[in-house]
Amino acid sequence: MHFDKQDSAGYLINHVARLFARELQLGIAPLGIVVGQFPILLELWQKDGVSQKQLLENIDVEQATLANTLNRMERDGLIKRTKSQKDARVQLIWLTDKAAVIREKAYEVALDVNARALKDIPQHELEIFMNVMRRVISRLRER
Repeated sequence: MHFDKQDSAGYLINHVARLFARELQLGIAPLGIVVGQFPILLELWQKDGVSQKQLLENIDVEQATLANTLNRMERDGLIKRTKSQKDARVQLIWLTDKAAVIREKAYEVALDVNARALKDIPQHELEIFMNVMRRVISRLRER
């Protein structure tokens, strides 16, 4: 069996993701956050006060990874947890003021990384690329 990594969608997507992550990390480090926290922050900036289960469903990471990242974020003053009034077994995750304040700058960094990475791709190709990635994500979530 022959395997050429340059013809492997999985390899190429992973390589692109690592490069995006590296560039993003360089930009967000001065804000006191790391790449692993970024998907959580993106979710909470859109809708604050969600359960850990909701976060898991939206960002597709392992339970243990999310729990460890949330612990670090709480330690670093980026989130706080409260018990749900509807179900005391459920903890809701809330942003702190510290996390809210860095939102616009973090968005700027992410938009800049995207713009630099995609600058030479014509709009019609970019639309196809984005739609294909959404379809791949959807297909891989079908387990």
